[in-house]
Amino acid sequence: MNLSYNPNNKNSVIEYAKKLKGKSLREICDLDILEHSYSGKGNFGQVLEKYYFGYEPNSIADADFAEIGMELKSSPLKQLKNREYRAKERLVLNIINYFNVVKQDFENSDFIKKNASILLIFYLYKAGYNILDFKIKLVDEWNFSLTDLEIIKQDWETITKKIAEGKAHELSEGDTFYLGACTKGANSFSVRKQPFSKIPAKQRAYSFKQGYVNHIIATIASEPTEIYGKLIPSAGIAKKKTIEEVVISKFVPFYGKTENEILAILNFDLNKKAKSFYANLTKAILGISIDKEIEEFEKAEIIVKTVRLKENDLPKEDISFSNFKYEELVNEEWDDSEFKDILEHKFLFVFFQFENEKLVLRKVKFWNMPYLDLLEVEKVWLRTQQIVANGEIVKEIKINKNGEHIRFTNFPNKKFNSISHVRPHAKDSADTYPLPQKDLITNELHYTKHCFWLNNNYVRDEIYLK
Repeated sequence: MNLSYNPNNKNSVIEYAKKLKGKSLREICDLDILEHSYSGKGNFGQVLEKYYFGYEPNSIADADFAEIGMELKSSPLKQLKNREYRAKERLVLNIINYFNVVKQDFENSDFIKKNASILLIFYLYKAGYNILDFKIKLVDEWNFSLTDLEIIKQDWETITKKIAEGKAHELSEGDTFYLGACTKGANSFSVRKQPFSKIPAKQRAYSFKQGYVNHIIATIASEPTEIYGKLIPSAGIAKKKTIEEVVISKFVPFYGKTENEILAILNFDLNKKAKSFYANLTKAILGISIDKEIEEFEKAEIIVKTVRLKENDLPKEDISFSNFKYEELVNEEWDDSEFKDILEHKFLFVFFQFENEKLVLRKVKFWNMPYLDLLEVEKVWLRTQQIVANGEIVKEIKINKNGEHIRFTNFPNKKFNSISHVRPHAKDSADTYPLPQKDLITNELHYTKHCFWLNNNYVRDEIYLK
């Protein structure tokens, strides 16, 4: 194939790529693209490589345009109601070679060799469309800012350290901030050997978290940046402190202080009855205006949970997550499930404790669920899926002294598992989701909304007190 660009010239490659903007592959490529035989999740990228850029898809260690050190990546977009674009998923990069990475330093790593400069092509995904008809919306080169690069370096070192400790099988995307180690393979059984343990580890690839991809998209699309406040304003600070260290250092001076005392010290006035009170208090402590989002938290997809502790250190409540949809739950696999994805995020727990009827800030802690605990939660998820799939949600219906019908479910409770359980999370009994099949007891095709919860004693013992 005669190339219509010079692969040895960066400007030529970028200009050629930008001709894709506003077009579909069907519109811009020769008719032989109709004969493509690529299939699978990454087939858009493979077709793009072969039929537009004119080279065979490969998995070599060097960047796709090795002569200019530029990697080609394509990724799907979704469009919001305000017409802005956001990432449909994380951006998967190169496979992690467990044996090679432990011998490398970041500056000379396979990761940097492959991804120091990336030519990004974002296309608008539409369900049911042929991949040849997806419209390409954004095209540009991406280079890391110096500050982001320092944080990504720390993430790379965290991943490498875990592999060097013989814990490649315990890697989790919640271990890091911007750069993740996501599972990569045809199925959950794709495993590899690791150098310092006999335990097989799932095949993983470096990836940019979806929040970080959103940052890239917003930058390329020239969206306004004033909606964000920064915790780490420079690469110099990023070299000295991690995001975790910066956040904790801002909270420590307020340990032992009541909410009112914190607000007085900060000279801040917040509505304590507002649902956003604790989120805004967190921003105030971090020095972020309450009308802005925390840039680093958005990029890292950090989930902030404020927990109120009783005097005996037990959280006043279990911790809830988003309601699951019954029809979606039965069609998921655990490794790709929404709940597992949430638990593999990084969390920031902010602990307040009741003391003389006032709430006092005790501590903050970054946390992601350990590998062995995830295996335990998987049992809860699988049992829940089985119950829904079999139409066995309701165990029995009893009539209380007021003549009301009370339903008891088969969903796993706290006795079933020490970490997680399932119970209602709805406005009332009429707040329901459809079922994939009728419940055997009620003969109904809808049931009250439920969600997964973290047990309060687990939060106390494994997060707060550790």
